[in-house]
Amino acid sequence: MSGDHYFSASPASAENLRRIRATLAGAEVELTTAGGVFSPDHVDSGTAVLLANTPPPPPGGHLLDLGSGWGPIALSLAMQAPHATVWAVDVNDRALDLVRRNAHDLGLVNVNAVRPDDVPEDVTFRTIRSNPPIRVGKNELHGLLERWIPRLDERSDAWLVVQRNLGSDSLQRWLAASFTPGFSVHRTATARGFRVIKVRRHGSPPTSEIDVI
Repeated sequence: MSGDHYFSASPASAENLRRIRATLAGAEVELTTAGGVFSPDHVDSGTAVLLANTPPPPPGGHLLDLGSGWGPIALSLAMQAPHATVWAVDVNDRALDLVRRNAHDLGLVNVNAVRPDDVPEDVTFRTIRSNPPIRVGKNELHGLLERWIPRLDERSDAWLVVQRNLGSDSLQRWLAASFTPGFSVHRTATARGFRVIKVRRHGSPPTSEIDVI
């Protein structure tokens, strides 16, 4: 049995390319996935909940899919906002190759699939969408969010989907305690055992304590 995880940088397991059909941004599309990446056979339930419970992305600027996997969030953002620059960020090289392949096949020229350190330091984001890798562990996850959420533009939002039984409520409390002042944290949807959490960066620090719903 392979010791690979979907957050392995270079999976040792066989690539085993496969074609699947999925609905992204209201369109049925054919996509390529592979072994050694997260949810290779379908759009996973958490990502589906996120896509169904977030507003259309801003039409321009830089948009971030954090922990992109083979790309359902990044591809959806790129389809909805063709004039924006979408950054698909992952540590798994195979996943990034799949994002590039799928973007090419769909004719999407506005997707950059890169490792975290390859995003220029001066890039800030008009939205962040993420089904974050909860299973990397609490410390790794917190470090990931501490790195990227501060790179939201003013008056911009991060949307995270987390399974309830994998600690969504405790993560929400940690977000509220960690990103203050200037941010607010809300739970905006619950579906199929998942929570959608919105982290908003305000134009100026809020005058009251962060509101956790």
